[in-house]
Amino acid sequence: MRRRLITGAVVTTTGLAFLAVIPGSAVAEPGNTVEYTVVAADGVSATDAAKAITAAGGTIVTSNDTVGVYRVSSADSRFGSKATASAALIGASERRALGRAPNGIEKIDRTAKGAGRGKGGPARLDPLDNQLWGLAMVRSDKARKIEPGDRGVTVGVLDTGLDASNPDLAPNFNAKLSRNFAPDIVDVDGPCEVASCLDPIGTDDGGHGTHVAGTIGAAANGTGLSGVAPGVTLVELKGGQDSGYFFLDPVVNALTYAGDVGLDVVNMSFYVDPWLYNCTANPADSPEDQAEQRAIITGMKRALEYAHRKGVTLVGALGNNHEDLGKPRTDVSSPDYGADPYPRPIDNASCWDLPTEGPHVIGVSSIGPSKTKADYSNYGTEQISVAAPGGWFRDGFGTDTYRTVGNEILSSYPLKVLQEEGLVDEFGEITPDGEGTVLKECTKAGRCGYYTYLQGTSMAAPHASGVAALIVSRYGVPDHRRGGKTLAPDLVEKRLYQSAAEQACPEPRLQSYVREGREAEFDAYCSGGEQFNGFYGHGIVDAYAAVGGR
Repeated sequence: MRRRLITGAVVTTTGLAFLAVIPGSAVAEPGNTVEYTVVAADGVSATDAAKAITAAGGTIVTSNDTVGVYRVSSADSRFGSKATASAALIGASERRALGRAPNGIEKIDRTAKGAGRGKGGPARLDPLDNQLWGLAMVRSDKARKIEPGDRGVTVGVLDTGLDASNPDLAPNFNAKLSRNFAPDIVDVDGPCEVASCLDPIGTDDGGHGTHVAGTIGAAANGTGLSGVAPGVTLVELKGGQDSGYFFLDPVVNALTYAGDVGLDVVNMSFYVDPWLYNCTANPADSPEDQAEQRAIITGMKRALEYAHRKGVTLVGALGNNHEDLGKPRTDVSSPDYGADPYPRPIDNASCWDLPTEGPHVIGVSSIGPSKTKADYSNYGTEQISVAAPGGWFRDGFGTDTYRTVGNEILSSYPLKVLQEEGLVDEFGEITPDGEGTVLKECTKAGRCGYYTYLQGTSMAAPHASGVAALIVSRYGVPDHRRGGKTLAPDLVEKRLYQSAAEQACPEPRLQSYVREGREAEFDAYCSGGEQFNGFYGHGIVDAYAAVGGR
């Protein structure tokens, strides 16, 4: 049976995701081959790194010499400790799940069905656009009259895949540039769908990436719904497993590839674990665990720096752990599998929530239709950049929209996944369980697309990515080397911040969610002024202002 993300929302102590099944930790025994991700020390050449890996008893399977990250197999049960002891290597991370796509949706928390919010959306463009309150909030409907997005601007969706059969995604999908960096792993994903275990480009057996892609750039084509930047090109960067897990080397490879082929924007809605925070030398951790975390930190930072240097604007979900990232709580959830978790006091100066706290990443918090910070969303003046609509099921307390799915974000979703979840039947019809949460729209030619509601900072980040893509479309210059347009990431970031709609902290500044049914742990204090604060950063992203509107 396939292990799959529970798309339901529990805000868990692991932050961005809740998994149906946690895989057991592989233990290397003599004669049993185990795979690792190995990171070379700073300044070590590819040749010297390879020699050190071999000396420790490993065999290089694949290498990314650009950032010194290697996928290695070894039958030596002591390979990890040997690699850590080598002066040429930072450490070795066993190839178990290193990251998970955040879901943050609250299906199991829902006590009412129905959209509950058919008004207040953008001017009716595509049939479902009146359900997209997020599109109206960021004024994408007005922005497209000035700049709908240039086909020469490319947005990479670094996620679980992208279902290009959806009639809203197909027109903007670039199969030639798209890549799958994460072959299926039977122990994690269940049986492979194809003999090679490498899912075809344009498919998504997880669903998360397809939802993200729709918000960024679903086409305004008279069917289904439209995205924030309906004219840009979407590129699949499959760095996550079907089950929602992410491994370090597929993510690093996806980021360096994005830089090499000249993608303009990359959306990242995942976090690196099994450690909620990766620390350089947490005294609560063993020496090997410390080395593993240092390797993850170094590998991710190198990849992010490389992509930025190559012209990629990086956007990341801030996280769903209802936590001030500048004042992290004691981590009681790590490691979240393979061993029993234990309390880990977190030193903010030497611990990172990656990739959102990585270099050059635009961190996005999540707000509901009322512009209130969603109860689950991380926040904090140290890491936040901007806020964006991510959905909040519990928004609208005291009104008829309270606890309705219309408070969440509607976007594209794969038929196959909906069928596996029992929300659509074998004939493509919505089941009673799917009524109110799944929508179906068909073209005149009979091609049908499916759509569902999700919430989370992963739904907020693609709103910001869409606005970033519009900025490149509007102000970019011709890219004579690769074609299309290009604009330096620092300039994109500056315009994104300058054009964001400033939003002051609530009064009182201590936001309580008790009336919405949350315990006091969810209380959040908003620091800062109207121009920049811990809930909204520089403000709520504004597509219309970003492209020159007022």
